[in-house]
Amino acid sequence: MLKRLKRKFVIIVMALVGTVLIAVLGSTYVAAYQTQQQLIDEALTRAIEGGMHIRPTFGGYGQESRQLDDDNYQGGIICLLVDIDDDGLVLDISDAPVIVNMSVLYDVIDLVREGNQAEGYNEEYHIAWKSVDRTYGGKRVALADTTTSDTTLREQGIKDLQIIAIALLALFAISWWLANWALRPVEAAWEQQRRFVADASHELKTPLAVIIANTQILQKHAEIGEDAMRWVNSTADEAEHMKSLVGDLLQLARADESIAGTTPGAMRHEDIDLSELVESATLEFDAVAFEHGCELQSKVASNIHVEGDPDWIDRMVRILIDNACKYGAKDTVITVRLEKTSGRAKLSVHNFGNPIDEQDLPHVFERFYRSDKARTRGDEGGFGLGLAIAKGIADAHGGSISVSSSAENGTTFTVVL
Repeated sequence: MLKRLKRKFVIIVMALVGTVLIAVLGSTYVAAYQTQQQLIDEALTRAIEGGMHIRPTFGGYGQESRQLDDDNYQGGIICLLVDIDDDGLVLDISDAPVIVNMSVLYDVIDLVREGNQAEGYNEEYHIAWKSVDRTYGGKRVALADTTTSDTTLREQGIKDLQIIAIALLALFAISWWLANWALRPVEAAWEQQRRFVADASHELKTPLAVIIANTQILQKHAEIGEDAMRWVNSTADEAEHMKSLVGDLLQLARADESIAGTTPGAMRHEDIDLSELVESATLEFDAVAFEHGCELQSKVASNIHVEGDPDWIDRMVRILIDNACKYGAKDTVITVRLEKTSGRAKLSVHNFGNPIDEQDLPHVFERFYRSDKARTRGDEGGFGLGLAIAKGIADAHGGSISVSSSAENGTTFTVVL
């Protein structure tokens, strides 16, 4: 549980801070892109307005110089003007201080003529263009080399990605340290609680054994009257219930130790023939299902193996089948299915009966949780720990357990190992 809580803490922190970081750097990149596009557009417009023999200039003038020599200002971007006739033949080229690759120029001219658009951009050649119709036919095309701006934007994008990657790595390390620091008191309290439950359960076993033994002796004495024997029998029943509860608590404590990794020997690791185990448990519960007026069917695929503690897995399977038999409606079929999907073993136990309320579904695996309707102790003598033990066993084996329930489809518990 603490590991999941720690992971959630780290994920939430990284998601929040990472989203803000990406939004900030993304907005700066978009702003830079829009600024570059605006400068290119202004340079092309001013080049067309300036005429064929106005020399473009490198760099930008100050505000005062721009006002004095406005015709020469083109936003610090060198542009080339080309006059073409209706057939795409070049009539005139401006006196821009650039060397023109004629094959590239004609390719761009073809794009201008074929696209029939007033402006455009060619990513392959890194050329932006804008065209206007000439008075005497043909077009005047202004071209700007965008290699520098494209390279600048690409480098900025790479740097932004590097900053994001480094920042996220640093954030992960910091958030992990903060999670450990923040959860240290919780972890200590959880460990103390787990140890208390385990120790108390161990300590209760001896007095409970004595109580059970004494009540068994008293039950054999004929001298005890009928009224007194009722009290003895009641004590014996409650002692057995308490013994069952202590056993459940010990099982949960061992599962917690296995999940936390604090006690390496808490769980055995052996090869388990899960198919044989499930078939055996199903056969044993056939009589139990019959007593509850149900029919138990098994659909178990053969030769499915998992690694784990056979006693724990056996108890988990029996808990689920027993739970289905207890709450299955009369004259219905309880189905135990085992199959292999995506390289994992999938066990499902399905029954029809009173469905689990929707508000109870998220809590059915909580310890000592019992809903007000079908899942109460009542005559069955449950403590609300069976499903919690099943979940603890599944988690200890690196698996998962889930439940779905509705009046139409019945109730299905599914374990994936």
